[in-house]
Amino acid sequence: MNKLTREFYNRDSLIVAKELLGKVLVHEVNGRKITARIVETEAYMGIHDRAAHSYGGKRTPRVEVMYGGAGVSYVYLIYGMYHCFNIVTREEGVPQAVLIRAVEPINELDFVAENRFNKTYQNLKKSEIIGLTNGPGKICNALAIDKSLNGEDLCGNKLYVEEGEENGFKTVSAKRVGIDYAEEAKDYLWRYYIQDNKYVSVI
Repeated sequence: MNKLTREFYNRDSLIVAKELLGKVLVHEVNGRKITARIVETEAYMGIHDRAAHSYGGKRTPRVEVMYGGAGVSYVYLIYGMYHCFNIVTREEGVPQAVLIRAVEPINELDFVAENRFNKTYQNLKKSEIIGLTNGPGKICNALAIDKSLNGEDLCGNKLYVEEGEENGFKTVSAKRVGIDYAEEAKDYLWRYYIQDNKYVSVI
């Protein structure tokens, strides 16, 4: 499958967040190509979005990668223990990004299961299968994405996104999750997910 180009990412986060649905996230680890279908995203619109880390033009070492231009990864730690993987959008100086909230594992299922639950895929309970990648911290745990990949070029050969197979899914728009502090921005319908996909984190 074709890898997404810099031009794909160099657009408004709302557009990129919708169009990432159905695409395939790839992490190449020790010669293994781990793949998962993106099923849920959230757009963060930068300086004017109270929920964004870059709101008001904030520039700290943590958020600096968002100012550098489209098509790189923004990986940060929440609660001191969970990593979140974001894709930086827009041109240099416009700090927007898309959070990948949920994915559906495609291959290397034992790798994913062992990272999450320390057991093989066939030994997972039904709830654990759903719990593999149905949240941003779970994705990073399952796919071995950590702070070492912050700023990684998504047009390279280590961490990237490929075109998916179009299969006529319906996209749902909803409020973003966990941003009650963000005043009016908490009500924006800037979360997108594939309807009826079991890996979506919140319905």
